[in-house]
Amino acid sequence: MSTSSAPTGNAADTTIGFVGLGHMGGPMAINLAKAGYAVRGFDLVPEAVTKAEAGGVVAVDSVAAAATDADVVLTSLPNGSLVLGVYRGEDGILAHAKPGALLIDTSTIDVDDARTAASEAEVAGLLAIDAPVSGGVVGAEAGTLAFMVGGPDASVVAAQPVLDVLGARAVHCGAAGAGQAVKLCNNMLLAIHQIGVGEAFALAEKLGVDDQAFFDVASVATGQCWALNTNCPVPGPVPTSPANRDYQPGFAVGLMNKDLGLAIAAVEKNGVHAELGRHARDVYAALNEGEASTKDFSVVYRDIAQRSGITEA
Repeated sequence: MSTSSAPTGNAADTTIGFVGLGHMGGPMAINLAKAGYAVRGFDLVPEAVTKAEAGGVVAVDSVAAAATDADVVLTSLPNGSLVLGVYRGEDGILAHAKPGALLIDTSTIDVDDARTAASEAEVAGLLAIDAPVSGGVVGAEAGTLAFMVGGPDASVVAAQPVLDVLGARAVHCGAAGAGQAVKLCNNMLLAIHQIGVGEAFALAEKLGVDDQAFFDVASVATGQCWALNTNCPVPGPVPTSPANRDYQPGFAVGLMNKDLGLAIAAVEKNGVHAELGRHARDVYAALNEGEASTKDFSVVYRDIAQRSGITEA
């Protein structure tokens, strides 16, 4: 597209606006600055801005200032209402981004909100993709995130130089909203796995089987999965798992609860029979009501164990 001002592959020639400098957005913005991009960042939380500034991001005082004259504008925000809010209005991204600029939304939001954002961007003469991430804060800091991307081919190609800095892999999942759809399906499956792994450990313990012995078999047998092999919910078998640091996230219960809410809303809207998905939503909604809300979502094992009379959990 001749009018595009999207990345050319040369970081020194590309200006990036970044809206949302929180736990995920902050490290991503810093990694882009370290890669040589001129990054202008905005967030409502002063501490987040200060941390990003220390990493080379230039702080600006509004969404409009972040978007003005930027070749690329990234957003990393908690929900779809906020994404649409910063896109719209006289002080929003759509009003201030220059023609042909590329918008990359890395938030996890409702599929319909993602499609609306992409449609409004297109009307405004901009390129846009939804690119939710997997990999958590650790992946954001290390630049090893996985992106699930939705949008037209040209927009995805234009985004690749930026995504290459931020992650280890980007998969084009389909048209606008497809990235969000894959993210929600993946996280519903992940929640089901994590609950199942917790229940299996609890049963093994009640049957007198050592945690390590069960792990040694299941991790190489048909029960193997990321929720077991990497995010093992009991202390010991996987030293790097959150269970070995009092379930510090990682991926917090509150975030899993949010994603499951979006997934089950999509389940209900599309008439999908998802008995286990609904159960996982209920489990994490209950966990999110208590002090576990800020713990890694693998803390579900501790709740299962305590309900099973395993007192050391």
